[in-house]
Formats: sequence, C-alpha cells, structure tokens
Amino acid sequence: MTASTDRVSPLENWTARFAAASATPVQFSIREVAFATHINLRVDAAAFGAKVRAVLGCDLPVVANTWTTGGECSAIWLGPDEWLVVAPDGRNESFCADLRTALSGVHHAVTDLSANRTMLEIAGSDARVALAKGCPLDLHGSAFKPPQSAQSLLAKSQVLLQCVDANPVIRVFVRNSFAAYVAEWLLDAAAELAASRNLDTPRIANRLA
Repeated sequence: MTASTDRVSPLENWTARFAAASATPVQFSIREVAFATHINLRVDAAAFGAKVRAVLGCDLPVVANTWTTGGECSAIWLGPDEWLVVAPDGRNESFCADLRTALSGVHHAVTDLSANRTMLEIAGSDARVALAKGCPLDLHGSAFKPPQSAQSLLAKSQVLLQCVDANPVIRVFVRNSFAAYVAEWLLDAAAELAASRNLDTPRIANRLA
C-alpha cells in the first residue's frame, strides 16, 4: 500500500460545520485559511529592514503588537527583533531562500513554520464576544482594531490574533495540534451566543409590547 503524499489541513473535515455556523454571517462566520506560508524572521529591523523590504515588499512593523502589509506579504510583530511573515501558499521556499541571501553576513534567523500552524478567520458582530469568552485581552472595537495583533491564550491554547478588519474580521493563528480543539471551542461559543439571542429577543419583544 502506497502512502498518500497529498497535503491535508488540520481542519479539512470541518467545512460543513463551518458552513452551518456561518449561516448568518452578519452575526458570525468562520473558515479555515489553510496552507499559507508562515516564516519566523529574526533580525535587527532598524539596521536591515530595507533588505527585508526588498525581498518581501512590506516593511517590518516596529510598533509592538501591530502588523503591516505590502506586496504578497503581511508581517506581524512578535517581539523587538521577531516577526511572523505570512504569504500565499507555496512562497515559503523562495522567500526563505531570498531572505537568507539578502541577510547573508548579518545576524539573523529565518525559519519556515508553514507546516506548524493554521489560521481560523472569524467575522461578524458575535466574533469579538465569542473570543472574549476564552481570551483575557480587551477585544472591544476601540481597543483591538487594525493594524493590531496580539499573542495570548484562547481557552488555554496559545494563539496569535490579527485584527484584519474593524467590521470585525479577526484571524486566529493556532498550532495544528490544537486546531480542532480551538475550532470546537469557537463553534460552541458562537452557538451559545446565538441561543441566548434567540431566547432574549422574544422576551424583550414581549416587554416592549
């Protein structure tokens, strides 16, 4: 028997459940953004940021917990000399090679993490409240908005949050081994919010009648 070499995302069997949970997208929607290029980059941005920009087409953000975008890439701040570069599928080898060449002779580290994690993208009016059920950060629209990002815990799982749009659209970066657990938790949180709304709406309507 020959083993398959086809790539499999950690949430490939969740499409139907995500679609069901996204039936009212103005309130909540969820999808997996699988197989993106993820590169961990460590370098002195003040001294060598121009070399990185020449390769990626975007600047490295120097303000803590923010992200930038340009060309094909986004760069998310992880620390004073550390970023997560996110790009379309299949760009990991070329970007890693080009970064190493551009930074040759410079103290740096380029690590391909593309097989390490996946992304869950959630949106809608319930997205922030669902996250807040298991995340200690202030996720109010006035406190967490583009171009902000944050490393935190979600239901005790380590995640990276990226606020992509103020509507909101929020990306949750999670390690593959925790992806199913986090997805299940988010679906449960969203279902609880929907159930509460279905119970409360008739009560409020009766009180106002």
